[in-house]
Amino acid sequence: MTSNISSPIDLRSDTITKPTPAMREAMAAAEVGDDVFGEDPTVRELEVETAALLGKEAALFTVSGTMANQLAIRSHTEPGDEILVEANAHIYYYEGGGPAALSGVSCRCLQGERGVFSSAGLESALRPADSHFPRSRLVCVENTHNRGGGKIWPLGRIEEVAGAARRHGLQLHLDGARLWNAAVATGIAERQWAAPFDTVSVCFSKGLGAPVGSALAGSKELLARARRFRKMFGGGMRQAGIIAAGALFALRNHRARLAEDHANAKALAEGISRCKGVEVAPGEVETNMVRFRLPGMPAVEVVERLRSRGVLVLATDPLTIRAVTSLAVSAEDIHFAVNAIAKVTER
Repeated sequence: MTSNISSPIDLRSDTITKPTPAMREAMAAAEVGDDVFGEDPTVRELEVETAALLGKEAALFTVSGTMANQLAIRSHTEPGDEILVEANAHIYYYEGGGPAALSGVSCRCLQGERGVFSSAGLESALRPADSHFPRSRLVCVENTHNRGGGKIWPLGRIEEVAGAARRHGLQLHLDGARLWNAAVATGIAERQWAAPFDTVSVCFSKGLGAPVGSALAGSKELLARARRFRKMFGGGMRQAGIIAAGALFALRNHRARLAEDHANAKALAEGISRCKGVEVAPGEVETNMVRFRLPGMPAVEVVERLRSRGVLVLATDPLTIRAVTSLAVSAEDIHFAVNAIAKVTER
């Protein structure tokens, strides 16, 4: 990628990645069939491989992480139930009111630190068995946490929360859109992260760089129910092997390289920490996200000033800017971005 305004450095999200030439070749050569009939061999291969990586019986290919999460909620609950999520969770914050609209459930929001809540916080939010209250049914954890700046849940904390949920008869869902990042950053395998959960969603179109697709994994029985809801929600696909091939290529070839994104994010945070007037905490950068502020300058103004200098970032609240590294961003691009931010702060 060239470092100029006509071809800007795009740090808005890791969703902006485009298929590599090798991925495009795999997609073009994919064997396909009708997936609604269960006859697409490439989709089946992707589902089997994903389930194995996560240590689950089965997996279901979906068009997006939002669909995978919403299928999990609908499969675990009935209308009138309640799910428990962190207040800044993607499921609650960025999925268009899906729990209420698609599953008829309400969200009980827990307060966490960068998206991580405690077992005590969970238990204090549970309602007593009473006909006046919705039935608490499902606990959702997001790892890594988007609005937490790519925060990794400590595995011990997950196990504590899962233990509390089990004691109260609750099911568990992991929004693992960026679980691949957590695994690479810690060296802990995806199946170990996934083990405490009944269902897990993972995304292929963020850091892994596939153009489309996510998956939901869990037991065969629950996934059969989810497959029915996928059809109901309009997510049944036909010759989906073309896009599944991109996801399969990404799964096999792009997981280990996420370490490069993490290194670039750390370099970005360390670089801008030396810029006058920038508030950033390099020690908080655990994966591929950096959050920073320029006190006294609204985030939208920072975004526009950086855009004029060939760097795209995202405002996540009135003062906070988010930058996300991906396979579309090189170490040279990071150097360019740091210089651009330095010039904005000089003004």
